[in-house]
Amino acid sequence: MDAVSAPPGTGYATDVVNAMSVDVEDYYQVLNFQRKIDRSEWDRFESRVEQNTDAILQAFSDAAVKGTFFMLGCVAERHPALVRRIVDGGHELASHGWSHAPLTSLTEEAARDEMVRSKALLEDLGGVEVLGFRAPSFSIIKGTSWALDALLEAGYRYDSSVFPVRHPDYGVPDAEEGIHHLRAPSGRTMVEFPMTVARFFGRPVPVAGGGYFRLLPYGVTRWGLRQVNRKGRPGVFYLHPWEVDPDQPDLRDRASRIGAFRHYTGLKRTAARLRLLLADFRFTSLRDVLAARGFL
Repeated sequence: MDAVSAPPGTGYATDVVNAMSVDVEDYYQVLNFQRKIDRSEWDRFESRVEQNTDAILQAFSDAAVKGTFFMLGCVAERHPALVRRIVDGGHELASHGWSHAPLTSLTEEAARDEMVRSKALLEDLGGVEVLGFRAPSFSIIKGTSWALDALLEAGYRYDSSVFPVRHPDYGVPDAEEGIHHLRAPSGRTMVEFPMTVARFFGRPVPVAGGGYFRLLPYGVTRWGLRQVNRKGRPGVFYLHPWEVDPDQPDLRDRASRIGAFRHYTGLKRTAARLRLLLADFRFTSLRDVLAARGFL
C-alpha cells in the first residue's frame, strides 16, 4: 500500500489519502485577539498549547494517523519537549513562522528573519529537516509573493499558505486549487499545497478545517473532501490546539464581536468532529502526500 490510496474495504469515504495538519499556537496568539492583545502581554496568559497539542497527538495515535505540525518558533522555544514528542510520534515538523505576525504586517527583512530563525530552532530541537512552511493567517497573497523567494532562500521545499477564497484577511480567489508549482517573482518555483476548497454551483466553499470546521455542519466538510477526492486530488485539513479546548480562558473582551464569534463558536464539538473525520478519511502528513505524488 502506498501513501496516496487506501485499500478497498477500509470503510473510508474515498480511497485518496489526504493531508492532516496542525497550526501549533496558543489561544491568545490568534488573529482575532491581535488588535487588543500585544505580544508583550503574552507571558501574562496561562499557556495551554502543550496539553491541547498532546490531546491531538493522542487522537492521531488512536486513529493511526500521522500529520504535519506547523509550529511557531516562539512556542517551540518555550515548549521544547513538545517538539520532541511530535517528532518521536513520527509526525512531520514544519514552520509557522516565529511570532504569528501575518506577513502583511512585517517588512521583508523581518519576515525573512522569522523564516530562517524558526526553521533553525525547529531543526535543532527536533533533529529533523524542516521542509514546509505555513504563513500565519494564510498571509501569502498577491501582495506578499516576495515571500516565496524568501522561503526558497531559507531552504524550504514547500508552502501551504495559499487559500483560494475571497476573505477580508487573506485569500487568492483565482489561485490554482490542486497541488502545483507556484512561480516566485524571481522566476523560480515553490511547491504549493493550497488550502482545500470544494465547489458549490461554481463558488468555492472552504472545507480545509479551522473555523469552517466548527461553524459549519460536519457534513459540509465531509461532502467537500469527498468532492475533491473524487477528482483524484488530496485535500489538506488543519486545526489549532486551542480548538479542542472548550475550557480555555474567556477573552471575549479582547476581541470584536465577530472575532469572538469566530473563536468560541463550536469549541465543545471540535474533538468529537475530529474523531469522525479521522474515521471517515485517510490522512498522513503533507510531506508524505507530496513525496508520493512526486512533488518532493
